[in-house]
Amino acid sequence: MEDTSKYHIHANVTADGVVERSDVVGAIFGQTEGLLGDELDLRDLRQSQKVGRIDVEITSTKGQSHGTLTIATSLDKVETATLAASLETITRVGPCRASLEVREIEDVRTAKRKEVVDRAKELLRTGFDDSMMTSEEILAEVRQHVRVEDITEYEGLPAGPRVTDSDAIIVVEGRSDVLTLLKYGVKNAIAVEGTNVPDAVAELTRHRTVTVFLDGDRGGDLIFEELSQVGDIDYVAFAPAGESVEELDHHQLFAALRNKVRYDSVSGLNEPREAVAATDGSATPAPPASSPRTIDEESSSDPQTGSNRQADATRSSGADSSAAGETESATETDSSGADPATAESSVDEGPQTVYGHGTVVIAGDTDQVRFLDADGDVLEEAPASDVYDALEATETVPTTIVLDEILDQRLLDLAADRGVDRIVARSLGQFTKRPTAVQVHAVDDIADTPPTE
Repeated sequence: MEDTSKYHIHANVTADGVVERSDVVGAIFGQTEGLLGDELDLRDLRQSQKVGRIDVEITSTKGQSHGTLTIATSLDKVETATLAASLETITRVGPCRASLEVREIEDVRTAKRKEVVDRAKELLRTGFDDSMMTSEEILAEVRQHVRVEDITEYEGLPAGPRVTDSDAIIVVEGRSDVLTLLKYGVKNAIAVEGTNVPDAVAELTRHRTVTVFLDGDRGGDLIFEELSQVGDIDYVAFAPAGESVEELDHHQLFAALRNKVRYDSVSGLNEPREAVAATDGSATPAPPASSPRTIDEESSSDPQTGSNRQADATRSSGADSSAAGETESATETDSSGADPATAESSVDEGPQTVYGHGTVVIAGDTDQVRFLDADGDVLEEAPASDVYDALEATETVPTTIVLDEILDQRLLDLAADRGVDRIVARSLGQFTKRPTAVQVHAVDDIADTPPTE
């Protein structure tokens, strides 16, 4: 009945004596019986559920009884008003003189409508998400999701997915540093999560080639000091003074990793961070044998030994290759020291060497890929983000690909399948397999020579 009722009759009851609820209900049925005819007889209405339960609350004090009653009905408006008026004909309750006065007739639907309106207003105010994400925000959120998906744990510590199987690891301070490195393709970092270096990290450093990469502040100094005591460090790198690893952009991060120094060169110093910054990554002079060679010179060598020379060319001149490990495969430089404006013999002629194309495409931050033929002439250019589709679609297989992007395994595999001889990229990503038929270089591992007259 409560679900189908349209109206509630609310009335006050007063009796000159002590009465109970049953006395009030009995008076209502008894004194209204036959008053309104058969169609509005209260007992029949109750049986047909057109009138609901009669709720009575009554109390007695000092020989007087006062209370309220409520009757729910599904009758129409006229019938309900008539029934309510009949209640006021009651003059006795039990043995006592009494009166009953209708206080109001409540329209249940009106109350419900008010609730609906109030709730609708609240939903309009709070239920809709009015924020509109920009394209940049959408891309940032997707990238963040990918980074979080890639992050794993090693003994409960935040780590990249390659920490468990890589020969080289990078030890950083916190989870956000691991995420930053993942963002730029470095997947072999593990965080110590504070100055108290966990035993798991200390033990891991004894079995891997270790680069410690810390914030350029006092916290970084403290972590370096403890790692020096409990771990086995091979190389040391710091973010610029006053900055943290998580704040570094792509170029700053890889520049800091390139500028790492051997641990032995700073282990006895009071200010190792300042010493690393002062050496600019060169604690000891670079050996003459590692001076850069031209990529064109290398490509004309004996193909049977090309892969060995390729491996030599990918090492940086200031550090041992074992120290680079996973780091070197993701390392990038901003420029090689060559002036893009003077790299070629003339602007009109365009680049005449592979490195010349690398200077224009990569050092110029063009976000482009350039396909070259065997003579170094441009076959096609496309956005770097479309390099895979462009290489698949091109009819003429390029001899060389110059890519202003990190070279990944997928592109390397496609290049090998299509018969590409050489790829020069901004930097090299992580490779699980490396086809010997394709020479791969980071742009800073090669040098330019003047074109032949």
